[in-house]
Amino acid sequence: MFYLKGLLAVAWLCCLVLVAGAVCAEPPAMTLFGSREIKSTNMASFSKWTDMWRKYNLPRTVADRPRDETLRCRGMDRVNCNRDDWEAFIVAAAGKPERQLLDEVNAYMNRSPYIVDPVNWGVPDYWATPDEFFLKDGDCEDYAISKYVTLKRLGVDPETMRLVILQDENLRAAHAVLAVALGDDVYILDNQVDSVLSHTQILHYRPVYSINESAWWLHQVKRFSQ
Repeated sequence: MFYLKGLLAVAWLCCLVLVAGAVCAEPPAMTLFGSREIKSTNMASFSKWTDMWRKYNLPRTVADRPRDETLRCRGMDRVNCNRDDWEAFIVAAAGKPERQLLDEVNAYMNRSPYIVDPVNWGVPDYWATPDEFFLKDGDCEDYAISKYVTLKRLGVDPETMRLVILQDENLRAAHAVLAVALGDDVYILDNQVDSVLSHTQILHYRPVYSINESAWWLHQVKRFSQ
């Protein structure tokens, strides 16, 4: 879970970046959660996102020894166990209809326990790779990142997906979800619920910004918490 002050600071920084002229030429459009979007390809302000991809793309070290079953997937061996399970899940899910994949990936990742970053990593906000998520579980953006990577590996176009940083108006708390455009709709994969819903069915989320590997979007909305 993000801290609200940090999220609002990021939103203010985003506004400054846009004012500085990093905006793409295309006009804003009414889209995610009914917001007005402004797109930019300047990713300089999103080091947690880019650092996560840098770590994810590093070569993985594979042990020559077989898994020690006596460890029962504890400690560092938990990464190998969960990665093996992840690989098996991806093999089993390959080729299924995309709408079905959204449901299955959401439910699969939501099995992991929720742990806030200060407890897990000793810092206010940390964006974990899938391997780090498999080792230590995580919070809302970590679920969303692992879902993004999993769907990408299953052939879903990354251009149709975004990590969305938003405000939960009911809980008055910052949150993160994965949005996936499919057909003429956008579906939300949320660690708080296993059901994958259209963004039009969720009225209590106010998006702040969203991001994928090629761009980010500032979201402007008229409704605010009272």
